[in-house]
Amino acid sequence: MERDGQLPLYDLVAARLKDAHATVRGLQVPQDVRAALARRLLVITAASKHDLAGAARRLERLMEDIDRGALPAEPEDRRAKGST
Repeated sequence: MERDGQLPLYDLVAARLKDAHATVRGLQVPQDVRAALARRLLVITAASKHDLAGAARRLERLMEDIDRGALPAEPEDRRAKGST
């Protein structure tokens, strides 16, 4: 490991990512929204390999968005199908 001093941060981010994936799986939202959130988590996971602190900030923002209900919008064609 490049920076042994970052091991606690790695552990923290890994635990938060695991919790975030469980949270996203448990959301009662359309599959498209859940997939968009899962993709964001995968991007954060990949970013953590290069910029751990930045990934931790992105993960925190994503979880704040989820907590306040600011989720990705359902695509237009899906909303149109559901409203007819």
